Amino acid sequence: MPKHTPASKPVFDTSQVQGRLAPAVARLFKILASHEMRRWRLRIVIAFILTLGGKVLAITAPILFGEGINVLARAGEGGYDASDMSALWPVMGLFITYGVLRMASQSAPQFRDAIFSPVSQDAQRITAVQGFAHVQNLSLSFHQTKRTGAMQQIIHRAAAAIDFLMSTLTFNIVPTAIELTLAAIVVAVRYGIWFSVITVLAVLAYAGATYVLTEWRTRLRREMNEAETEVSARAVDSMSNFETVKAFAAEPREIAGYDEARQVYARAATKTEQSLALLNTVQTTIMSAGLLAMAMLGGYRALQGQLEVGDVAALTMILMSVYQPLNILGWVYRQVKQGAVDLEKLFHLMEQRPEVSDKPGAPALHIQGGGVRFEGVCFAHEGRDRSVEGVSFEIEPGSYVGLAGPSGAGKSTLLRLLFRFYDVEAGRIVIDGQDIREVTQASLRQNLGLVPQEVVLFNSTLGANILYGRPDAHQDEINAAIDRAQLRAFVDSLPDGLNTRVGERGVKLSGGEKQRVGVARAILKDPPILILDEATSALDSQTEAEVQAALNEAAKGRTTIAIAHRLSTIAGADQILVMEAGRLAEHGTHTQLITQNGIYGDMWRRQGERQDNQV
Repeated sequence: MPKHTPASKPVFDTSQVQGRLAPAVARLFKILASHEMRRWRLRIVIAFILTLGGKVLAITAPILFGEGINVLARAGEGGYDASDMSALWPVMGLFITYGVLRMASQSAPQFRDAIFSPVSQDAQRITAVQGFAHVQNLSLSFHQTKRTGAMQQIIHRAAAAIDFLMSTLTFNIVPTAIELTLAAIVVAVRYGIWFSVITVLAVLAYAGATYVLTEWRTRLRREMNEAETEVSARAVDSMSNFETVKAFAAEPREIAGYDEARQVYARAATKTEQSLALLNTVQTTIMSAGLLAMAMLGGYRALQGQLEVGDVAALTMILMSVYQPLNILGWVYRQVKQGAVDLEKLFHLMEQRPEVSDKPGAPALHIQGGGVRFEGVCFAHEGRDRSVEGVSFEIEPGSYVGLAGPSGAGKSTLLRLLFRFYDVEAGRIVIDGQDIREVTQASLRQNLGLVPQEVVLFNSTLGANILYGRPDAHQDEINAAIDRAQLRAFVDSLPDGLNTRVGERGVKLSGGEKQRVGVARAILKDPPILILDEATSALDSQTEAEVQAALNEAAKGRTTIAIAHRLSTIAGADQILVMEAGRLAEHGTHTQLITQNGIYGDMWRRQGERQDNQV
């Protein structure tokens, strides 16, 4: 039979993601150009104009301040008369204008952030929802091999990266380059070319050193982020499975594993912080050297009479203004690189294609009676020689069919194939004459109801969990489902009734209560085909009898397929299918199979002997 090889599946591995900036920027602009972001384009333009305006004002203000000092110096040289107001007004006017322009240059980013905030939040929402939706639509095999906490971290970090990259590229890097160009031109024209050379060289030296050191720091940061992800994933795994941890008294092992992950993270974080200290020291040295060179050359030119005292002050302030956005250049560059990594991880995740997908233009499943037919079905899970092989049988509409057999015989695999969690490798599965691969997955699963061996509930109210299969149900339909699931007495005993919160995965309910909630959910959904996957095997005898009565009520009027660990629960089935080693070994009614004295008969006798020994 065909084998399900690992090569047939996409491999999701983000360990080698490099975080190239160009693809990240291209994806960012693709998001900005999307139809959903169209309504924000005017805000983006206004925010960019405010940023550029602030940069222009930041260059202009120091010139006015320096000119004010020059006016004061000239008045002092000529012997200032306090009664003569002719010099006072120009000086005050220049200083006031400087103050207004500086305030405006500092306020512009605040107005920009207020205008741009809804744009950023909407872009984050779109990115996160797209990532979440893609992960939700990936096949079951993907979710069975991935850590939920790690997937959530990838989506969360990518959404945050969108915000940072948008604000940084639009309001920091590009405007800073424009400010440097403008400053170099103004300084060269007004004060001399050598001041412009000092400005440009200082900035280039600053940027070059920052680039080299930040590239090194980015590698350290990536190691730290991977360690942080491992810490988060370990914590989520352990806390999500706390019952298993406590059952095996494994708290010390879990704590030791968490401590080990934290130690790895601590070492990586220490290296990152030490590298930041080195980067800040180098940046401060370059900035101080640039300012010193500017002040010394300005002082020399002033002594020669080529510049005035106020010009030296203006030059120093202009260079400091150019330096101001560079103070965080290393941090910005590192964050941009990390943002590119985070964004690339998400898009790498979104490149994963589901193994099971609808054909283009696939129609919805049309149920006529609920008849099911398996025709030569073959399938193998990854890493196994076989799971099911050449299985063929037919289930009549409205009949009750039991599935029995030893553990690992392929019973649950058949049900997962029916739900199309996997696609068959050979043969086909037909419902009312329709190959399930030819119809949409949503319509297929809408017509199937499931009560699993362990009903997992959402951390919400009891009513919300019952409504999950059919959120638009009316209250009388909910009450009817509760009654038919034998859940009425339990609901009435709760002070908050259906508004009672059930806890994470339903931990506040007993096994029997959770099973009856699962039955009520299936009844309310009212599917034409009901699947019972060992729905009573984990219950005690009394609870099993109560739940079995609810299951029998749920099975009325619909095609029912029941996997049974306890054969007594399917003894009355219209047909029993017995699986062994992935093949259909026997089929017939309970009486026929007992008479055959085969696999089913042997299982029946063994269960009877165990019950006799327990009495």
